[in-house]
Amino acid sequence: MATTSSCSNPSINGSSPITRIAQDHLFSILLLLPLDSIFCFAMTCKKFRSLTYSDPFWESLCRRDWGQSSIDALRSFATDSNKQQQFPWKKLYQQIYQLDSVYCNRILTTHPQGGDEELLLPRPRASHSLNFVSGCLVLFGGGCEGGKHLDDTWVAYVGNDFRRILKWNKIESGIPSGRFGHSCVVIGDCLVLFGGINDHGARQNDTWVGQVAVHDTFVITLSWWLLDVGSIAPPPRGAHAACSIDKRRMLIQGGIGLNGLRLGDTWVLELSENLHLGVWQEIVTHPSPPSRSGHTLTHVGGNQTILFGGRGLGYEVLNDVWLFDTSEGHWRWVQLLFDLQNIPQGLALPRVGHSANLIIGGRLLIHGGEDSYRHRKDDFWVLDIGLVTSIMQSGTPADPERLKTKLWRRLKSKGDNPGGRSFHRACVDPSGRNFYIFGGMVDGLLQPAESSGLRFDGELFLVELAIQC
Repeated sequence: MATTSSCSNPSINGSSPITRIAQDHLFSILLLLPLDSIFCFAMTCKKFRSLTYSDPFWESLCRRDWGQSSIDALRSFATDSNKQQQFPWKKLYQQIYQLDSVYCNRILTTHPQGGDEELLLPRPRASHSLNFVSGCLVLFGGGCEGGKHLDDTWVAYVGNDFRRILKWNKIESGIPSGRFGHSCVVIGDCLVLFGGINDHGARQNDTWVGQVAVHDTFVITLSWWLLDVGSIAPPPRGAHAACSIDKRRMLIQGGIGLNGLRLGDTWVLELSENLHLGVWQEIVTHPSPPSRSGHTLTHVGGNQTILFGGRGLGYEVLNDVWLFDTSEGHWRWVQLLFDLQNIPQGLALPRVGHSANLIIGGRLLIHGGEDSYRHRKDDFWVLDIGLVTSIMQSGTPADPERLKTKLWRRLKSKGDNPGGRSFHRACVDPSGRNFYIFGGMVDGLLQPAESSGLRFDGELFLVELAIQC
């Protein structure tokens, strides 16, 4: 369609039939197009330019690309912050697309009741679990100094009016048993926990469900029950990776099994509607990711999940990216090939014990971890999921120059950088713009009585994407 100053075309009324389509129908058509095509469409005439640059259209585009939950959370954030409810959606979309930095803040803690009693806080730890569910941060287990496991559960209500001051509350339950290197994912308002290792080195393969409830008085309860999975379950393991892939299913991959053997198997757990029964199924495909531990699995929307990094069979630290796809009625693993030399600062990418979370804008945010020399990292990287999936769908080799500029990007860190750490845990809130980091192994000062400078951290950090809304 040629570029003109008006939508004129020979027809009965002197205009193109497309101009008579209702605005909501035009929105629906435009939202089927990639961003570049939308801009080309906007150049055809003044009317379409006005339409595609309007705030309602960009709100619809943000909803398409980020999801309704992110939009609702952003609106709630603006309302609670006494800001205008009408967002500059186009500007916000551009900021997310061009994201280049994050702001880090050390979170303060206060007494559960605001009194003078001794302040109780979670002990420093690593290889624990940290999840955001029902407006709360939930922390469970992990390992601490002396190689001991922990069995404590802590919750802190965040909600929409969070002001960087947190109240940790300890939940006394006694279950699940103490462990580290387990996985814990969010399904609805519940947590699903699998496996882990205790301080005797025993690997486990039990599955637990925990339901979080926030009551009117902001009292938080957490109820755990052992999931009935019948006679079939994955072999015992720890240091595996897991994520939820829809409202009723959890995916796990790899880990360290019996006798310290690294595993490469893939399993899916399907839960019943009441979350009291579950069925495990092993997924066997070729190709599939090599055996590993300390890696991450992140569901990135739709039918797709990303696996990244970890430590392989030969104790090497990995930087490979795999896509797990459940579309078209079958399961498959597909590897994304790229050259570290073609990515700015890409040689720093291989890592184990990092965190990976999906943030607003459909990007995978990766933080920390350690390399093959156990050097702990304090960097932040984003992986462009849109480019990953388009490469997979095309089935053709990626252009190295395109990968260099778009696939990976290292972000600048401002404020209180959490510092180098590995085997920490991180989670993101429903808006996708606030990222919480707790614990991990960090480099400490060497003491005469210590053989190494390793220590465990017990601080909580809030990492915010550098955007304004």
